[in-house]
Amino acid sequence: MGNPTLSWNLVSDVHRLLEYQFMVNALQAGTIVAVMAGVVGWYMVLRRQSFAGHTIAVMAFPGASGAALAGLPTALGYYLACGIAALTIGRAGGAAGRGRSGESATIGVVQVAGLAAGFLFLSLYSGVLEQLETLLFGTFLGIDSNQVLTLLVIAVVVLGVLALVGRPLLLASLDPELARARGVPVGALDIGFLLVLSLAVAATSQITGALLVFALLVAPAAAAQALTPRPGLSLVLSVAFALLVTWVGLGISYFSIYPLGFFVTSLAFGLYVLAQLVRRLVL
Repeated sequence: MGNPTLSWNLVSDVHRLLEYQFMVNALQAGTIVAVMAGVVGWYMVLRRQSFAGHTIAVMAFPGASGAALAGLPTALGYYLACGIAALTIGRAGGAAGRGRSGESATIGVVQVAGLAAGFLFLSLYSGVLEQLETLLFGTFLGIDSNQVLTLLVIAVVVLGVLALVGRPLLLASLDPELARARGVPVGALDIGFLLVLSLAVAATSQITGALLVFALLVAPAAAAQALTPRPGLSLVLSVAFALLVTWVGLGISYFSIYPLGFFVTSLAFGLYVLAQLVRRLVL
């Protein structure tokens, strides 16, 4: 019959979560971000561009610190820095047909330069660092309805673009040469996907923080693809896992003194390890 006390406590805890508007906003924003990260991350892992995704996420650090130094909204710095990094990486990967090898070298250079610039901006910044640290490491506090709406608009744009180019992007991800033979603009899709990834990274950073966004993008997708090779099913699982990690992380963080990013990252890592164990023992 189950434990009635446990069930009652769970219902009571959920009710407490929904008592406050800031927590409702956080759950709404987290749901939007999880769906977007689950889909974009699935393509990122499939295309073996996790290193690129990590570097774009890291670029949110100099973007945020540079914007703070310039007196601009830090979120704007996220979008600008991530977008510039995506364009740089994409153009390097397509230059002279170098593909992933040229892209990989550029990724390393961009990451090092971005981190150096971020620490320089941080050392020059003389204001209060509390808001900057929040954006770097994540929080559920202070998310208002306008931010939720902004995230929703970005998610609709990102998912809409992926819905339009999903089939050719899938073919270009699995077999670029065959895609080119069929007239698919592989180079344009490569750059376009990185720009979509930069939007998703900048938006997701507002929940997980710029330095921990990578966990939500890669771990659910990697876990899903470890469990099944079927594209449709693994994509659905990727979104479901991202939602689970986000919802549970937000719930635990609400009742804890520790930051949200720690729980999201730990849960995502645990989910990935569990998926690998299931794959080895069952599949």
